[in-house]
Amino acid sequence: MIAWFRDASHWTGPDGVFALVATHLAYSAIALLIASVIAIPIGLYVGHTGRGKFLIAGTANLLRALPSLGLIIMLVILFGPVFESDLAFIVPSLIVLVLLAVPPIMSGTYAGVVAVDPAAVDAARGIGYRPLGVLFGVELPCALPLILSGLRGATLQVISTATIAAYVSLGGLGRLIIDGRAENDYAQMTAGAILVGVLALAVDLTIGLLSITLVSPGLTRRAIRSSRGAAHP
Repeated sequence: MIAWFRDASHWTGPDGVFALVATHLAYSAIALLIASVIAIPIGLYVGHTGRGKFLIAGTANLLRALPSLGLIIMLVILFGPVFESDLAFIVPSLIVLVLLAVPPIMSGTYAGVVAVDPAAVDAARGIGYRPLGVLFGVELPCALPLILSGLRGATLQVISTATIAAYVSLGGLGRLIIDGRAENDYAQMTAGAILVGVLALAVDLTIGLLSITLVSPGLTRRAIRSSRGAAHP
């Protein structure tokens, strides 16, 4: 495996590691973007209004129970006659990844809105905030830590599961695992698995650092610990 990583030919070219990582990230980013556009508004609406709570739990449990590999193969069969290009493989892969990412993002958004301090909401209403003002001015900023937490969970799942796109002849780091298995090249398979894990951890760390920047310090435990330390030197 170490020799495989040290071979420069494995890193460059259309089938090199850098190209596979770029493709893997592209699929994952598109899926997460689509899932966020779907899941965040639903989570905000249900959390803000209290209507359709069953939708969150029911949809989340249903989507989590879907078999990803079986679903992607079925969708490829269905979309094959519709598309004559690589879209016959890309669209099914993205659909599966979106379905996988929606539950944690939606649940995190809903939980974040529900967990907002009612006193803050009442205060906003008391000074004349309209419902949308309360949602976007108070509830959404306060819910941001849990929204980002849900996004982090979805990101890890999507990046890990995006390897199945290789089963339907698409790119990404899954190619190293699938092709390695076909050629009995276990060094390549192991390298592919390690690269997927490293990529997932790197993206997770990036989102974690982004959370520190986006979330108000008053909503983080770090701020609470700092204030306690200042009070008790």
